[in-house]
Amino acid sequence: MSNNDHNKLNLGDQMATVNPPLEPISQSPIPTPPLPWHTRVFYGMGAMAFGIKSNGFDYYLLAFYSQVVGLDPRLVGLALFISLLFDAVSDPLVGYWSDNLRSRWGRRHPFMYGAAIPVALCFFLVWMPPESFSDTETFWYLLCLSVLIRTGITFFETPNIALAPELTQDYNDRSRLISYAHFFAWSGGNFMNIAMFFIVFPLFVTGSMSEAVSSRAPYTAYGVIASVLIFISIMVSSAGTHSRIPTLYSPPQQRKLTVPKIFKEIFETLANRSFVSIFAASMLGAMGLGLKASLHLYFVSYFWEFTPAETGYLSIGIFLSAFIGFKIAPFVSERMGKKNGAIIVGLVAFVAAPIPICMRLFDMLPANGDPIIFWFNLIFGIVDLGLIICFNILVASMLADLAEQSELETGRRSEGILAAAITFAKKSVQGLGVLMASFVLTLAQFPKGVSVDDVSDQAIWDLGAYFVPIVTAIYLVMIGALTSYKLSKEDFEENLRRLQDRTITEHRQ
Repeated sequence: MSNNDHNKLNLGDQMATVNPPLEPISQSPIPTPPLPWHTRVFYGMGAMAFGIKSNGFDYYLLAFYSQVVGLDPRLVGLALFISLLFDAVSDPLVGYWSDNLRSRWGRRHPFMYGAAIPVALCFFLVWMPPESFSDTETFWYLLCLSVLIRTGITFFETPNIALAPELTQDYNDRSRLISYAHFFAWSGGNFMNIAMFFIVFPLFVTGSMSEAVSSRAPYTAYGVIASVLIFISIMVSSAGTHSRIPTLYSPPQQRKLTVPKIFKEIFETLANRSFVSIFAASMLGAMGLGLKASLHLYFVSYFWEFTPAETGYLSIGIFLSAFIGFKIAPFVSERMGKKNGAIIVGLVAFVAAPIPICMRLFDMLPANGDPIIFWFNLIFGIVDLGLIICFNILVASMLADLAEQSELETGRRSEGILAAAITFAKKSVQGLGVLMASFVLTLAQFPKGVSVDDVSDQAIWDLGAYFVPIVTAIYLVMIGALTSYKLSKEDFEENLRRLQDRTITEHRQ
């Protein structure tokens, strides 16, 4: 029986849980064979869009609006935090909508195609605030565009992430597929870093790194290049996976929906204990990453005093990190299982991450400018970030495995709602993470718009001293949250078997 035949089967309302579903569940195909490499590549290329977008918001937005535009960093953090509140509503609604959409292009692709132009255009505009604006007007400009960008990226990213459990139902193959997405997400964002440090910054500024960070022109060029690449990656990924639409899950039967009913079904899906574990870990991980990423330019410019070229070489190392995570995540998944692998790899990676900063704080490294400083940060960073990427791949794959369990518990295919959790958590990087970074700068009494020579040694030391314990505590709590995840490989395969048995039973009837 073909996948298309199975897509036409009504799975009915029989349930393996105590409470029967209120609605018929969506039709499910039989497990697919391993995906061809080109489908993995096209799927993964879509992650470049939110990799580039996240890179801009994580690494450059706070520095641009505070150091260049002159907006209070707390207002930058507040604007992004408020936009996060909009995501708390829009993300699950978009996920729910994409789970139930009926169209000739399936449930996911209409959203993906439709997001390309709005996201690219708004991302370009966020780097073009009028110089004549007051602080209040600039705040509202940033807030409105942040909401539009984040909502627009939701319309692509949530359906795109939801495709993973639909494209393959193999436990280890999901880890391999998601590895492609993370590889392209990190590589795409990192490409923009390299372009900035080797081409854009040197093109406009010939002085120090701190001077480059404080100039407007490089960020304008960044907005142009990044917005074009975001548009291309969305369109290529959407078109590249278009041929798989006939093999994907079909939507549930048409039914009358009310707002209370929609939110009731969303909460039913999100009530799963293992989902709560993943969501909590993802939120905490996003906060830690956002804190670290938002302060990245401050650390390379003021704490380590790297040149633009050295900072660019550090960014080149991220390609190696992405490759390390891409290669070892499937291996760890097969050898240790996803949960155990994520906890072990995560503990090693996140506990080790602040070691270079701690060594500098306690004068265990040579003075800035010594070549040892650069090479130590480069090699240590490549390995540690590779483990962090591996950890993120495993966690994303753990979430994808909940699709079948959710179907058994609720009677509905809800990949979109589950994916919305990851979408929301990723965007928390720019909300909660940037907000925390702005307060770290305030606690350290870090000055705005000055060169490294004008920043006191105490402010630089305080920057590292406040950062290390905060980010380490966040990551340790994140690892603790993963311990309540309960779905093993055996549980996943049992869920899949029960769904297959139900499909066959319904077909015979």
